Amino acid sequence: MVEKEKLETLFMEHGFGDFKWINTQDIIVAQWTRFRCQFGCHNYGKGGTCPPNVPSVDECRKMIQEYSQAAVFHFEKKLQKREDLNPWNSNALSALVALEREVFLAGYYKAFLISFNGACRVCETCAGNRLECKKPHMARPGADAMGIDVYATIRRLGYRIQVLKGYDEPMNRYAFLLVE
Repeated sequence: MVEKEKLETLFMEHGFGDFKWINTQDIIVAQWTRFRCQFGCHNYGKGGTCPPNVPSVDECRKMIQEYSQAAVFHFEKKLQKREDLNPWNSNALSALVALEREVFLAGYYKAFLISFNGACRVCETCAGNRLECKKPHMARPGADAMGIDVYATIRRLGYRIQVLKGYDEPMNRYAFLLVE
């Protein structure tokens, strides 16, 4: 059973105050997200946490359904320049992975982080596959790579999300921490 108050204290201790709980049955997993990766993303096939180096959409759907709850963390960020994206992503992911570990150590042995949309960006240059990953303890798949329709799922929670037309617009990024 998920003790939300206990976990929420951990979230706050790690500086993650903007989150909402979602039943994993309400996470929308759709095949089109994988097609969007395959036919629209320049990272397709290049990242160890990107398709086709991740399980199939059906496998991802089944895995997510093995959990009852997920905490969805919201990050709003406005970049000064495009080059700021990778360092910001890397720092945010490092903090989220540290939180995932704390949740694991608190007795939630199935804790699993699904990161922001897009490539992992932990390293400057990705090795391109999990076997050669330089930081496998840090690498987590993005929600889109896992087949999650982030827009539809996030809107169910009442959070803002929109397609950005430029790097000068504030980003609304979301990460999912699955717990059981």
